[in-house]
Amino acid sequence: MKLHVLHRTRYKYETNVRESFNEARLQPVSTGAQVCQNFLLKILPTSKLSHYLDFHFNIVHLFEITQSHTELSVEATSVVTTGDLPVLAAEATSTPLAAMGDCARQERCYDFLQASTYVESGAELWRLALDVTEDQIDAWQTAQTIMQYIFREFRYQPSSTHVHTHMRDVVKDRAGVCQDFAHVMLGLCRAVKIPARYVSGYLYNGPAEHLKGAQASHAWVEVYLPATGWCGLDPTNNRLVDGHYVKVAVGRDYADVSPLKGTYRGTAKRQMTVDVLVTRLEGDEPNLSTSREPAQRHS
Repeated sequence: MKLHVLHRTRYKYETNVRESFNEARLQPVSTGAQVCQNFLLKILPTSKLSHYLDFHFNIVHLFEITQSHTELSVEATSVVTTGDLPVLAAEATSTPLAAMGDCARQERCYDFLQASTYVESGAELWRLALDVTEDQIDAWQTAQTIMQYIFREFRYQPSSTHVHTHMRDVVKDRAGVCQDFAHVMLGLCRAVKIPARYVSGYLYNGPAEHLKGAQASHAWVEVYLPATGWCGLDPTNNRLVDGHYVKVAVGRDYADVSPLKGTYRGTAKRQMTVDVLVTRLEGDEPNLSTSREPAQRHS
């Protein structure tokens, strides 16, 4: 599947601001069945861009605007080809849950078994995880059981939470958006010793499909299986990740993968608008153009 992604963020400030320093995680990665064929990032006011790979190997673009300005625009345009991963054989996914504790000794897994900015650990979460996964003995089946529990028991309710909502509040209120559901799944998986990481990206919603969180930044979870590696699960839609998903960045939780964040000097009064459009391409690639944004959430 060839997908075109437009992600545009605009800020309007009440008065002039200056010395704006920012980093953006907006470029889709090329990994597995996904290839980013084209990417363009455009900043207005214009700014020189640099980029680097962060600790989790996400592509990060840096830019600064030192002059005074009242508006800021960040527009990222991507063309990505995706494919469905092959169906995993039972022997590739079958790992006894009791053996997953060994993952804590692996460097690639350690950080994804710990508490993080928006994901907690503790006795109450551990008890909930045990209740949810009662009688499960296989790690992959346990992770899917957790995904199904969140899909069944939590309401998808836009505007019920905000970008800094902690998972403990989502567990209490049983409502939120994809960012919140991903955080809850991270906590429950980690509580039963399954390494789990947060994934940011986009979701294509075809004409005949009714997927939640499409046409906005989306979030899901990847769990680690020793014989297979990282496998994607979307608790918002209760489905395995496939060619409908465009992966951008991974981290311990949202704090590691915010699409845009930074600092500036000036008024705190501002308006932010975010537009995301994911479309399927049948023919030639379109001409690309792009721009910038600080903190936004995954819906």
